[in-house]
Amino acid sequence: MTRHLQGSLFDQTDETRLGPLDGIRRTALGSGAWIDVLPGWLSGSDALFEHLVTAVPWRAERRQMYDHVVDVPRLLAFYGPGERLPHPALEEARDSLSAHYADELGEPFVTAGLCHYRDGRDSVAWHGDRIGRGAREDTMVAIVSVGSPRDLLLRPAHGGGETVRRPLGHGDLIVMGGSCQRTWEHSVPKSTRATGPRISIQFRPRGVQ
Repeated sequence: MTRHLQGSLFDQTDETRLGPLDGIRRTALGSGAWIDVLPGWLSGSDALFEHLVTAVPWRAERRQMYDHVVDVPRLLAFYGPGERLPHPALEEARDSLSAHYADELGEPFVTAGLCHYRDGRDSVAWHGDRIGRGAREDTMVAIVSVGSPRDLLLRPAHGGGETVRRPLGHGDLIVMGGSCQRTWEHSVPKSTRATGPRISIQFRPRGVQ
């Protein structure tokens, strides 16, 4: 059963708006990888969550896993280059991120992938966004999270080193950059705690998946 969202005590507004990006903080992970984090970048995020739950054409997928076909443990949606996003705040977020990282990234964010984690049983396994240019080039993936916080974990792709944990929800922003998709992996693990629903919106440049 899908749990209901428990709103944030610090985000009691229905007006969805973005804050400035000058408060973002960078952490070097090693091997040329880094993350930028800005908690609460998007205010009114709980109202946006409720809008996305009903407005997005969510789909359930099944994938081959060894000799079995299994359900993907989350709902998915994807918006390609030029497609209208399901809320003006997401288009504003994409454009703001493109402008902020223009000099460093050298190209805009053009796609948006959405994942709906309905409760603690939904998850995503360890992976890097290495389909396309992310397998051989430095790039960026920017994620805005709305709904209840869930842990995003990061670890070196080839073992060793410390696992980094970032709880994300209620309008938080994380940007994974540099070599992060090649040299590190990330995941959202299952949780046995009472966990509310979360939606992540992932902005990517062209050719990164």
